[in-house]
Amino acid sequence: MSFKSIVRELREMKDGIGNISRRGVEGRHWRNRTRSHIAPDVAPFDQIEQGQWANLPPELLLDIIRRVEESEATWPARTVVVFCASVCKSWREVTKEIVRTPEECGKITFPISLKQPGPRDSPIHCFIKRDRDNSVYRLYFGLTPSEDEGDKLLLAARRIRRATSTDFVISLVADDFSRASNTYLGKLRSNFLGTKFTIYDSKPPADASIQEHCRHGRRFRAKQVSPTVPACNYSIATISYELNVLRTRGPRRMHCAMHSIPFSSIQEGGTAPTPTSFPQPFGEKSSPPSVSDAKELAKDVSSAGISCSTASLPLRESLVLKNKAPRWHEQLQCWCLNFKGRVTVASVKNFQLVASVDPSHNVPAEEQEKVILQFGKIGKDIFSMDYRYPLSAFQAFAICLSSFDTKPACE
Repeated sequence: MSFKSIVRELREMKDGIGNISRRGVEGRHWRNRTRSHIAPDVAPFDQIEQGQWANLPPELLLDIIRRVEESEATWPARTVVVFCASVCKSWREVTKEIVRTPEECGKITFPISLKQPGPRDSPIHCFIKRDRDNSVYRLYFGLTPSEDEGDKLLLAARRIRRATSTDFVISLVADDFSRASNTYLGKLRSNFLGTKFTIYDSKPPADASIQEHCRHGRRFRAKQVSPTVPACNYSIATISYELNVLRTRGPRRMHCAMHSIPFSSIQEGGTAPTPTSFPQPFGEKSSPPSVSDAKELAKDVSSAGISCSTASLPLRESLVLKNKAPRWHEQLQCWCLNFKGRVTVASVKNFQLVASVDPSHNVPAEEQEKVILQFGKIGKDIFSMDYRYPLSAFQAFAICLSSFDTKPACE
């Protein structure tokens, strides 16, 4: 059953329920008028503030949204699931209860899905478009770009070159990269040589048991602080490219230390941090703070200098990813990796990441060889990106952005 037919039946049912309700209310009013000298025996009819769509029985609403969620599996048709959550509060709560995380269903629905780990069994296929003129990188959902430009935009990033570093500011939209915006998700920052990168998240990790340390991560000046927008960035990962001092032949070698993901997540029974919601809902305005609260918050950030709290695990407990070693192809005279048809153009940017496992760790061999993230070129300014558990779309996109920065010391 399509979504349009469900809506049509709902409207007919709503009209029927409305007629019954009106007749019931008129009957109660008539009884009250005939016995005006007696206290009314029925409480007055209360209008629900959420609107007429909220009057549906919970069992019927649950069945309707479950059918819609199951029938609309891919974008752009999956937008109707988001529309259901936008009807009213009761619809939103039921939709959030039905929609599962990408780890469980392999689907991306709400913005928070971009911060949740991907599926364990099969990867989520995405692609990146590079705009050289504006230094903007767009992450889309899907195998390949469509001809009608109707692809689902997941994330966007803009490269900002500075004197001593390069920043990639990551946002939910492609036209607003302000750090004070509620669409800002985080950033990627490189060192001077472009050999080390740090991934910053605008929200603290979901796992409260992760230890807190002080790192340099101020988001913007204290005068720009708003209580509704966090003033700090949280360091969640570091990416290191090995120096190629001798200019030996071979691809880039990289390591990614995921400070917010425990190594136990890839072991049997392990789990990765999975946020369920953003602290401040997107597009939602909160009540303005008092003057004293705003001054106190600005004072706290100013006194802290550029140090903000960040959550991270000890290195020995963090998940570390390394690039999978390619093999030399004698006939083609190049280094090769099996991308299973997802990469078609040779490039120094192509890579596959697997877990770096110590022999003492109890991890099966097939788990050690499982590709967690792969990235490669498929056309002019078009790249594929496939990620899986325990990485999220945001973390995978940030790692891939590090490959776009120039690294003369690594090649």
